[in-house]
Amino acid sequence: MRDGEGPPGAPARFLDSDGPPLKAMDGMSFGETVAAPEKVFLNPLAQAQAKLARPAITQAKLANGLEIVVIPDRRAPVVTHMVWYRNGSADDPPGKSGIAHFLEHLMFKGTKANSQGKFSELVADCGGQENAFTSNDYTAYFQRVAKEHLGVCMEYEADRMKNLVLTGEVVGTERDVVLEERRMRTDSDPSNQLNEAVQAALFTQHPYGKPIIGWSHEIECLERADALAYYDRFYTPENALLVVAGDVDAKDVIGLAEKYYGPVPARGEPPKRFRPREPEPHAHRLVTLFDEKVEQPSHQSVFLVPSYKSAAPGEAEALEVLAQLLGGGQTSLLFKTLVMDGKLAVSAGAHYHGTAVDTTRFYVFAVPAKGVGLAAIDAAIDAAIARAAQGVQEADVRRAKTRLVAEAVYAQDNQATLAHWYGASLAAGLGLEDVAQWPKRIEAVTPDDVKKATLWLDKRRSVTGFLLPPESRPASTGADMIDSLAP
Repeated sequence: MRDGEGPPGAPARFLDSDGPPLKAMDGMSFGETVAAPEKVFLNPLAQAQAKLARPAITQAKLANGLEIVVIPDRRAPVVTHMVWYRNGSADDPPGKSGIAHFLEHLMFKGTKANSQGKFSELVADCGGQENAFTSNDYTAYFQRVAKEHLGVCMEYEADRMKNLVLTGEVVGTERDVVLEERRMRTDSDPSNQLNEAVQAALFTQHPYGKPIIGWSHEIECLERADALAYYDRFYTPENALLVVAGDVDAKDVIGLAEKYYGPVPARGEPPKRFRPREPEPHAHRLVTLFDEKVEQPSHQSVFLVPSYKSAAPGEAEALEVLAQLLGGGQTSLLFKTLVMDGKLAVSAGAHYHGTAVDTTRFYVFAVPAKGVGLAAIDAAIDAAIARAAQGVQEADVRRAKTRLVAEAVYAQDNQATLAHWYGASLAAGLGLEDVAQWPKRIEAVTPDDVKKATLWLDKRRSVTGFLLPPESRPASTGADMIDSLAP
C-alpha cells in the first residue's frame, strides 16, 4: 500500500478491512435501489437524525461487466471514488507472493496518456487525497476530491485499467521500493514478524498464510512479465467494482461511468480464484519470538473460524457478538478478568475478521502487566473462553449487540468509511442486502447462539504467539517451555 497500511477511514474495530460484514446474495439489476441499514438507537433524537441522513444506495452494472454502487451523502460537496478489484494476496500464483501488492505500486507508474505522477499532482493541486491498499481478497484505489472533479478521477482510473505502461527499469526500481518497505515494516518489527509467523502456522494450505507484501525471496524474483500477466488476468471491468460516495446523484454517476468506463473492453468471464481449502486443524501450535527490540511482551491467539461468506446462517453474527463480549472494550469479559480484577494484563481484547472470501480468523490478544508471564496470560484467556462456553447472560449479550450496532451507526458519519464498507463487502462476494440486514441479524443473536459460537474457539483450532525479549528465553526446550515462561 502507498503511504500506510489499511483502508481509508476504517474504524479501529475493523482492523484492516472489516466493515459491517455479511452474507452473499445474487447480483442486482441496473439501477436497483436498496434502503440503508435499519439501526437500533439509544434515544428518539438519534433515531430522527439517522433517518434524515439515511442514504438510498443504488447499484448498477455496465455492459462490459463493471459493477457500480452509489452512496449519496450530501453533507459536504465532496466525493469518495473507489475502484475495487476482486483479487488480493490470496490470489498470488505459487512462488509469486506479493505480486498483487507489487502491481498496486506499479499502477501509479502511468500510461501513455497520463505520465507517472501527473494524476497525483492534479489531485494534490485540487486539495484532494488519493491512495490504494491491498488485502487478502481485494485491491482498491481511491480518491477523495471536490465533487466537480469526479469525472477526472473516472477518466484516469479507466485509463489505467487498460493502458498501464511498464518498463523493465520502472519495475526494477519499484521492486526495490517494495523490498525496502518489507524491511522497514516487517523485518525490523518483531510484532509484525510474529504475526507473519502465526498466520503461516494457522494456514498450512490456504494462501491466507502468505504475507500480503510477500516473502522477500519471492519479491526479489518478480519481473515485468509477472506483473503484466497478473494485470491482464485481474484488471478487467468484469472483475472490478466502482463505489462512489458523496454529494452526487446516482443517475449522474452512472452516466459518467458509462462515458469513461463503458469503452473499456470486456475480456470474457471474470477470472476465477483458485484457492486450496484449509484442512481441519487438530493440534494447537505455539509460536515464540525472542527479539532484543522487544520492550513489552505480548500474547496473541488466532483461531480458524468461518467468515460471513462461508458460515452457516447466523453463525458469523454470533462470532461477532462473541468477540464483542470477550474483548470489545472495558466492559468485556477479558478486560474485566485480566485487567480490572486479576491485574494480570494492562490491555486485552478480541476481534472477529468476518469479511473474507474463505475461512477466516478470530483474534484474542493481551499485554501482560509487569512481572506476569505469558503462560499466566494464556491460562487466563483459556479460562475466560471456557467461562463463555458455559453460557452468557442475556443482559451481556444485549449490551454487546447494542454496542456493535451503535458503532456501525456512528461510523457512517465518515463518507470514506461508507465507501469502504460497501466495497469490501461486495468485493468479498457479499451483497448490498447483506449490509442492509446486518443490524437485524446481529439483533437476532441469542445467548445460546453465542454459547455455540464458542465451539469454534477450541484450542486445537488456534495458533498462540508469544513475543518476548531475549532474557526471557528459557534454558530448557520442549514440552516444559511454556511452564518455564511463567513468573
